[in-house]
Amino acid sequence: MLIIHNARIAGTNPKGPAPVIEKGYVAVEGDTIVKVGEDAAPAELLATPGATVVDATGRLLMPGVIDTHVHFRDPGLTHKGDMATESAAAVAGGVTSFLDMPNTKPLTVTVKAWEEKMARAAEVSTANYGFFIGATDSNLDSELLRADYTRVAGVKLFLGSSTGGMLVEGGDMIRRIMSEVPAIIAVHAEDEATIRRNREALVARYGEELPIDCHPVIRDHDACMEATSRAVALARETGARLHVCHLSTSDELRLFSAGPVENKRITAETCPQYLIFSDEQYQMLGSRIKCNPAIKRPTDRDDLRFALSHDVIDTIATDHAPHILAEKQGTALTAASGMPSVQWALPVMMQTVAEGWFSLPTIVLKMCTAPALLYGIEGRGALVEGYKADMVLFDTDAEPWRITDEACIGRAGWTPYAGLEINGRVDATWVNGRMVYSGGVVHPAPSAAQPLRFAPRS
Repeated sequence: MLIIHNARIAGTNPKGPAPVIEKGYVAVEGDTIVKVGEDAAPAELLATPGATVVDATGRLLMPGVIDTHVHFRDPGLTHKGDMATESAAAVAGGVTSFLDMPNTKPLTVTVKAWEEKMARAAEVSTANYGFFIGATDSNLDSELLRADYTRVAGVKLFLGSSTGGMLVEGGDMIRRIMSEVPAIIAVHAEDEATIRRNREALVARYGEELPIDCHPVIRDHDACMEATSRAVALARETGARLHVCHLSTSDELRLFSAGPVENKRITAETCPQYLIFSDEQYQMLGSRIKCNPAIKRPTDRDDLRFALSHDVIDTIATDHAPHILAEKQGTALTAASGMPSVQWALPVMMQTVAEGWFSLPTIVLKMCTAPALLYGIEGRGALVEGYKADMVLFDTDAEPWRITDEACIGRAGWTPYAGLEINGRVDATWVNGRMVYSGGVVHPAPSAAQPLRFAPRS
């Protein structure tokens, strides 16, 4: 048995936000939480023969983060990262479960490729795992409609050119995918025609050597709004379960409604980079914050924060996309888009709590509970009796410290958050009751991790 006591406890409501228990305890038997209590732990519980007892001494105990949008680069791009290195970075950041996207080499656009990724994760992942299957112009009947969506997280649909080979531009095929796939359709919504037109206009005027701060001009508000509005309209027409990934603009927010995530068929996520940075940082951080969609104006950042607090935006995910620094060199046209962030999302978002931007229940809801509700991940996302013991012990009162590239565990070895001063840190992470990170050290444990199961809503 594992007993964690004298803890502040957050995330005890499996259906939404809950007040923080200022002093309480959690008992775990095997991989399952068997007791959550307030006040001091009973003496007889603490005296359980053979129990491992952790005195949290006022630190915060919360559910493990469920990051529903990562690119772990395995297979085929493993010079940037793989399931072993990136799941290690995940648990160091309090992420106990991840959903990985299909833009690998080969692309995960067949059931066979999905099965191979599942087998690889079972061998090396330290965090619980699930995988999307990617949509193409030609794989609906042969693959997407054959997938088991109690085991496949959903379908990833690209409406912009982030990923060669999976851009689906035909309106008839998109309509069929939304009409016929019995699962969440997670969409990257940027309009390719708008992006192409913006790029050609800038190159014609200034030449090929465009500085990084041209990136949000190429991938502008119109590109996002055009694609997102089209996707939302089709989802309403077809009744699809649509999840729009990585919102980056104020404009798109009016397409979504406020309310509990479990009551919606059309949902949205944003990422820490869109809540922390704005286009004012391109001059200082350059290509380190180049990602797709592009980081945009301070007003977009502020409106996204407001929408997150008021349940218009449903989840926070990282879009963790590691590239080695050599690939991040270049112009707005040539530097790779994407950033490694799975290790730092929780500490960075907890800093926004310390600075008063968000409440602690909001961050726990958007990073832990709502992702489980959205994807039907049963038995995870909250500290509740009978749930799996995916837990994070977080020190909210640590001495201020600065994030550094040297502290990065993922293979890329850098982070856009380097230099940011924060006040909290992850002390320990448990996956299914097994400690996989403590005191700055990852304890790789593929035997602890489990494949995620999904309960798709009708």
